[in-house]
Amino acid sequence: MLSPSPLSLFCALLLCLPFAIIFTINSPAATTAKTTTRAAGETLLSRKPKPPPPIRIPKDDGSLLPLAAARTKNTPTGTKKVAFLFLTTAPLPLAPLWQLYFNRSITNLYNIYVHADPTFQYDPPFSGVFSRRVIPSKPALRFTPTLSSAARRLLAHALLHDPGNYMFALLSPSCIPIHSFDFTYRTLVNSEKSFIEILKDEPGQYDRWAARGDNAMLPEVKLEDFRIGSQFWVLTRKHARLVVSDRRIWDKFDKPCECERRGSCYPEENYFPTLLHMRDPRGCVPATLTHVDWSVNIDGHPREYQESEVGPELIMRLRNGRPRYGDGGTNGSDSTLRERHHPFLFARKFSRGSVQPLLSIANDFIFKDQDEG
Repeated sequence: MLSPSPLSLFCALLLCLPFAIIFTINSPAATTAKTTTRAAGETLLSRKPKPPPPIRIPKDDGSLLPLAAARTKNTPTGTKKVAFLFLTTAPLPLAPLWQLYFNRSITNLYNIYVHADPTFQYDPPFSGVFSRRVIPSKPALRFTPTLSSAARRLLAHALLHDPGNYMFALLSPSCIPIHSFDFTYRTLVNSEKSFIEILKDEPGQYDRWAARGDNAMLPEVKLEDFRIGSQFWVLTRKHARLVVSDRRIWDKFDKPCECERRGSCYPEENYFPTLLHMRDPRGCVPATLTHVDWSVNIDGHPREYQESEVGPELIMRLRNGRPRYGDGGTNGSDSTLRERHHPFLFARKFSRGSVQPLLSIANDFIFKDQDEG
């Protein structure tokens, strides 16, 4: 048998080469490798970064407030929201009205937080929109710094819970809304300023300033810097962070008043307006948006509206009221604010028995704003 010549071997190799290439391309191993590479590439392209782990919110104020100051920013993230902060020692007797108010809104535009003094009984318990909205709470008593502590605690939780919270409205269990949610939301999120009553040279100013001792507030808070205002305010996110980060001014207010001066001890009406007056007066509208009637003053409590008084006429009168603007346009505040008329959004005090007549006019009047026809 003749041995194949080199030329014949070379020709045979050329004839077999295409078949080898085809076999390699269509082999299972090559196909698997290509598929695996493509899948890995697609996975890398479609993979989204994991959200940060939820912040563990501490229960003690010494850790809670610094954390809220350090882990949050002045500007909100995403859709602006309103944080409704309820400070209460009662099971919210007007909750059915608030339930209806929030049910008529878009849920991603607000959050609710409740500070409920744990020394009181809440029967019935919080339900509906208030269910699971109670933050870790501590006793909150008049004539002590604890009411202010509770408000600071609410701000800290709201800041840490949702970076979208932009405006923070402090409310009492006797407060009601006097406009629709839409009207309230638009009014607040379109503002770049806080709404907080800041009054100077009020009767009893020295007694309040000296309630902890004649010179206890010095040198941080001079008498000329001391301010008085409503306990109920609406703060921007920037000012909410200012409150939770403050220690210098708070240390002066976080002290018990002298026994003989207990009647002049209202830190919740002095700390917040004093702090914001000293730190950022131009960032404030020096007025509250919560209507109250102080023509009646019973043991430090304003007039309470009873069931027989509730009707469209009362709501219209409350809406048409004009806020009292403080600071007289001086000390850095904007003097043009005295010429403006910001609408009252809330009102107090309403009695427990007023809830049914309020509900009867809610849909057709309270939550139907004038501009809706």
